[in-house]
Amino acid sequence: MSTLHDMLSFNKQFVEEKQYEAYLTDKFPEKKLAILTCMDTRLVELLPKALNLRNGDAKFIKNAGAILTQPFGSAMRSILVAVYELGAREVLVIGHHGCGMTNLDASGMVAKFSEHGIDPLAVETLEKAGIRMDKFLKGFNSPEEGVMHSVRIIRSHPLLPKSIPVHGLIIHPTTGELELLVEDYREEAETN
Repeated sequence: MSTLHDMLSFNKQFVEEKQYEAYLTDKFPEKKLAILTCMDTRLVELLPKALNLRNGDAKFIKNAGAILTQPFGSAMRSILVAVYELGAREVLVIGHHGCGMTNLDASGMVAKFSEHGIDPLAVETLEKAGIRMDKFLKGFNSPEEGVMHSVRIIRSHPLLPKSIPVHGLIIHPTTGELELLVEDYREEAETN
């Protein structure tokens, strides 16, 4: 049986036994947080537990490396929706040690495209259209650099209210220990 069929079989039992009731909440984040983090499998359960977050407490936006590659991409759009439509009042960018985006080898990935049957002409066509693989597949030198890059883009975004703090953190993917890189209570500090 395939992984998908195993999951569908489990899901049927999950619904029939009403196991979902333990997770009931609504779409508005209870703790008014939007969290941009990495898609790393080690963080799926560890990160919410390490932050003392339950289902429904925060909006999680995940991608490779918690990186905003452009200010008007899907991750930034998700942050704006969390703020304007769902009531988030703080943004956390959380990277992690041992991230696969650290020193990502763009040319190595392009080589893997060919190994998996992607016609090199497709990459060449994209490059001619202005999509440079070295930029599209760019990682970072350290997770701290990646987090701070995303924090800067979010903070300076023309559509994000200045009153929304944007914090940067790094999590250890084994222990869950958090390291605060930047705390951003700008408005609160300015009024005191």
